[in-house]
Amino acid sequence: MTARLLLTYVGLTLLVLLGLEIPLGLRYAADARDRITDAARAEAESAAAYTALSMAGGQGDSALSKRAAHCAERVGGRMVIVDGAGRVLASSHPLSAEAAGELPRRPGIAAMLKGADTMDVRTATVGGTEQLSVTAPVADGMRGAVWLTVPTQTVRDRVNQVWLLLWVGGLVVLGAVAVIGLGLARWAGHPIRELERATHALAEGGMPAPVPVTKGPREVRRLAAAFNRTAARLAHLLAAQRAFAGEASHQLRTPLAALRLRLENLEPNVRAAGRGSLAAAVTETDRLARMVEGLLAMARLEEDAATPLPVDVGEVCAERHATWLPLFQREGVDLVLFAGSVGPVMAVPGAVEQILDNLLSNALRASPVDSAVTIELRLSRSARALRDSRPHWVDLHVTDEGPGMNPEQRKRAFDRFWRAPGAPKGGTGLGLSLVQRLAMASGGSATLHAATTGGLDAVVRLPSALPPHIPRQPRGRTGARRREVPALPG
Repeated sequence: MTARLLLTYVGLTLLVLLGLEIPLGLRYAADARDRITDAARAEAESAAAYTALSMAGGQGDSALSKRAAHCAERVGGRMVIVDGAGRVLASSHPLSAEAAGELPRRPGIAAMLKGADTMDVRTATVGGTEQLSVTAPVADGMRGAVWLTVPTQTVRDRVNQVWLLLWVGGLVVLGAVAVIGLGLARWAGHPIRELERATHALAEGGMPAPVPVTKGPREVRRLAAAFNRTAARLAHLLAAQRAFAGEASHQLRTPLAALRLRLENLEPNVRAAGRGSLAAAVTETDRLARMVEGLLAMARLEEDAATPLPVDVGEVCAERHATWLPLFQREGVDLVLFAGSVGPVMAVPGAVEQILDNLLSNALRASPVDSAVTIELRLSRSARALRDSRPHWVDLHVTDEGPGMNPEQRKRAFDRFWRAPGAPKGGTGLGLSLVQRLAMASGGSATLHAATTGGLDAVVRLPSALPPHIPRQPRGRTGARRREVPALPG
């Protein structure tokens, strides 16, 4: 912000200076040319009138030469006076015979000798330099001409000096504006920077100190005050939610556990005809308990802005594979693990374990007997092609051979409490929603695809913790076809 404000101040000042100095310099240059031209015309006209009086009164050439030298000196040029035959009557500077012989052939002098009665003003090259040439006829019927030349370089030097002064003055003004503007920009931007730091701290889950509301422009002070109120309100809401999650975790589990125990204690006293209903009530109680756990897990995830840390995803997959294997074996489903050397990934603590638990729970519930569920780790193909220019990704695949879902169902599968039509009983509709939130909190994503085996391919993409130039190691197969079943609710 400081740089933008400073550029704005300097840019506006530069536009004003250009708008003032360029017309001023051009005006001065035009006036300088007009002044030297008018002065040369006046001197030539004065010398012509004096020459006419001198020729009429029979004065000597010495007086005329003094007059020519005086007029030429006042404009910084040279003056030559010739009679009707083109002979030199007077000159402000000595002339060679060759130069004197060429005078009648000069355009302005030739016109005067032929009887022209108007002054001739032009720019001509005399002696290899550009000169302002002014030729005036001698008045009162006396044939003759006064030729005055003034070097234009003198005018150019004056104009260049003025341009230099204008540019130097402009640079001084720009420097002063830059110094003053930097102070103003830092003064105006300081509270904005404090607001930015506080916003980043709030976004990362911290509770920043209140931003001062006594610095900067009035609008910024009002913004700081509104931010402080918002941060305080958010802190209060988060504290209330945190307290609710902690209390609900205890208050809800205890009555559900007691309810399940009482239902189980009723079993000896229930007739055979009612035991089906009693078993259904126990099953619904278990489902309610899993739903409560899922809701509390989502509440804790939303209140905790945990920072992703490097996690050995291969080790986590091997550990969860060993945990779930007995459950899959009991249900007659193979559980296969393919874990390559993909390196660590960035994930919030505990996210990979919860993601695998929920995906394996859903996959087992949807898998028929004698089918297989596969866990596989891969480096993202698109990232491998660009691994030398940006960080790459690791894809965690959990593939089953169940009935699968159509595209519309796969799109809705991440909604809370949504369950596919005909889905097996026992689910809560929260597992995939929690998977997606955990993946997004870790900086990744979760998607569902149709598997080549006919079931679902759940893909969780997580950012790799390795630098982009680390080459991929060959992938190996870990474990054989194994079986497992969910130990955690999904």
